[in-house]
Amino acid sequence: MSTYEPQTVRTSREAREELGDLVRQFRERGAGAAPLIFGAHRRPEAAIIPFDLYREIVPLLEDLEIARIARARLRSGETESLDDLAAELGVALPQ
Repeated sequence: MSTYEPQTVRTSREAREELGDLVRQFRERGAGAAPLIFGAHRRPEAAIIPFDLYREIVPLLEDLEIARIARARLRSGETESLDDLAAELGVALPQ
């Protein structure tokens, strides 16, 4: 089973009971360990992932946030040409 396929959703109580085993799996398998998905009434509300995986995905999350901001600015018309921005900042662009 792939780490990224939908997992069984645990209740909050089950998640608490499985934390010790989960940390052991994270230690043994690193970023490849399956996440623990849990929530009330088995509806997915949260996930616990290995810290190694967290470190790998943080740059991707930052890129997604930058893209979201850029799309919002494009939609709102808050754009400026690169030449104008460079001139405003006093930066010489390579020719």
